[in-house]
Amino acid sequence: MAANFKITIHPNGDMMQLKLKGYFDGISAYELINILKQCCRHTSKISIQTSGLREVNPFGLAVLQDNLKSLNGRSLELVFSGQQASQFARAAPLGTDLVITQSEQIG
Repeated sequence: MAANFKITIHPNGDMMQLKLKGYFDGISAYELINILKQCCRHTSKISIQTSGLREVNPFGLAVLQDNLKSLNGRSLELVFSGQQASQFARAAPLGTDLVITQSEQIG
């Protein structure tokens, strides 16, 4: 994992909660995709908190969008919340059956 980025994982009933912290770039996007692939084996809903991010690099979002396509065909809902949520929710790839939403929750 990159020294300037961290993902913490918290199981919460029938859903998994991820908290992103630090600087989100291309390497961070790959790390997030790998964790999403692991988590979607155990749950169909993943909440991703973005308030801990200091900066979101547009290239990181592009890498995330390209690689979210690899999750196509899985019953998976991603719910982004926090200050950077809108940027991530817009990264939803077209032509996939993923459900990607933005929560109003800031916390």
